[in-house]
Amino acid sequence: MTDSRTHSASRIIIAPPRAIFRAMIDPEAILCWRPPDGMSAKIFTFNPRRGGHYRMAFIYSKPDPVRAKSTEAVDIFRGTFVELVPDEKIVEAVEFEAEGPEYQGIMTITTTLVPVHGGTKVTFLAENVPAGISEADHKTGMDSTLKKLANFIE
Repeated sequence: MTDSRTHSASRIIIAPPRAIFRAMIDPEAILCWRPPDGMSAKIFTFNPRRGGHYRMAFIYSKPDPVRAKSTEAVDIFRGTFVELVPDEKIVEAVEFEAEGPEYQGIMTITTTLVPVHGGTKVTFLAENVPAGISEADHKTGMDSTLKKLANFIE
């Protein structure tokens, strides 16, 4: 079975798109919700504007040499905000700082915010996912992040 290089996850969050969008461009908020379960985050730079860059790390609570991309305890990545449509969409070009070829390449992550009855449907769509990230692991991580975002916002 081959793994698709496009992964996605969605969740309805009981909040308006504006509140969710704000949490997605606020570095203090990002520290609370963006790292998946079992990880924390550190932000080195963060400039949330079109063409703006960021660099951050997800730090494993327990070293995981099988999944970790930069060192056995840290995933360091940098990104560019390709598009920011307030309260609707964020498009990021993301690249891991990793030596292994299985984590090389630029992944595009598009987050859409669609108002629905009682809240907002938040969808993460990751395209050109590096081959070293399995669809199952990525979906688990994205689902975890969406749950943390919901807990942070609701």
